[in-house]
Amino acid sequence: MTRSILLAFAALPLLAGCGGEGSVLQQRPQAPCPRVALLAEAVDLTRYRPGATPDPGALEVDARMTGFQARCDYAPRDTGLDVTLVVQVAAERGPAASGRAAELPYMIAVTDEAEGRVLNKATDTLQVTFANGERRSTAQGEQMMVRIPGNVQRAAERAILLGFQLTPEQLAANRRRGVR
Repeated sequence: MTRSILLAFAALPLLAGCGGEGSVLQQRPQAPCPRVALLAEAVDLTRYRPGATPDPGALEVDARMTGFQARCDYAPRDTGLDVTLVVQVAAERGPAASGRAAELPYMIAVTDEAEGRVLNKATDTLQVTFANGERRSTAQGEQMMVRIPGNVQRAAERAILLGFQLTPEQLAANRRRGVR
């Protein structure tokens, strides 16, 4: 055996003592996550030209929230949970669309899962761009961090709901149509 391999084997007993109970190198357990879900009646956004009646010729964009990515971490000094979210959408450009991009407003709400009360809500906008001549496209939003303050276990009992920020007319249309 070469000298470097012998030194590596000689160091193994020393490394075996690292990371044990009481060690400063001990890893912290994974942070718990609250339930994160898409709000069924707000996953679809169908937008028509302003002032037009809802017909296929007046359609600007028809979008659907297709998923999300979520990662949970402990907030600094164990003051709650930090949940990092990225929203994913698929969209279809309608005949009344002007330009190759559409702005899609969406919301993130933290709720008390047991009672369903909205405790906090934030909105953002996602831009979807259609390639030249393409009618369909997908996009994802930028990372958005939501801090749920308080006791970590209580914070993990909350729920985070994602959906498009809809007008009352769009919400009513989604409710009439039902889940697609």
